[in-house]
Amino acid sequence: MTANEYHLTSKWRVLGTVDEVFGLVSRDEELARWWPAAFLDVMTLEPGDAKGLGKVVRMETRGWLPYRLHWHLRVDEMAAPHRFGFAVWGDFEGRGAWSFEPDGAWTDVGFEWQVRVQKPLVRYVSVLARPLFISNHRWAMARGEESLRLELTRRQATDPELRCELAPPPLAPSYGGVALGAAAGALVGLMLLRRR
Repeated sequence: MTANEYHLTSKWRVLGTVDEVFGLVSRDEELARWWPAAFLDVMTLEPGDAKGLGKVVRMETRGWLPYRLHWHLRVDEMAAPHRFGFAVWGDFEGRGAWSFEPDGAWTDVGFEWQVRVQKPLVRYVSVLARPLFISNHRWAMARGEESLRLELTRRQATDPELRCELAPPPLAPSYGGVALGAAAGALVGLMLLRRR
């Protein structure tokens, strides 16, 4: 595996039926609304067939690091409501797949991300900053689990007042000087450690 290749997995456990959870995660157009910490813009370019196979979606995403990623996905595997997979290209090349398993009132969610990063900023410094990029991914996925739990609670609430009182989904930090300085400082620190 080269420095700019990543194979990452995430596991979530949320209170909701497989149909509810699959419905939220597979509706790409909704991601920026309920998972705004990671998804800035999502646009379906091709709807695919009645099952969603062949659907092409353009994504703009981010994490806590001060850069954005632009990529596309094409759904090439669909076994609703238990699994869907897709090929990705753009700032990433490779594959992603979501899985959903029922466990009583709960759903166990899995995500597998096997990509090669093509974005020059990330690609060329992956040798030194790989732990930062992995941390960025894990941060975004943790915000996704938190956001999904909030969205399910909001949808399941029978009391309109309770629904209004729920916290909004978490956002990504602003790209102010503090975040940029912290990321640059961490990158320099990693470079110095690698040289030893």
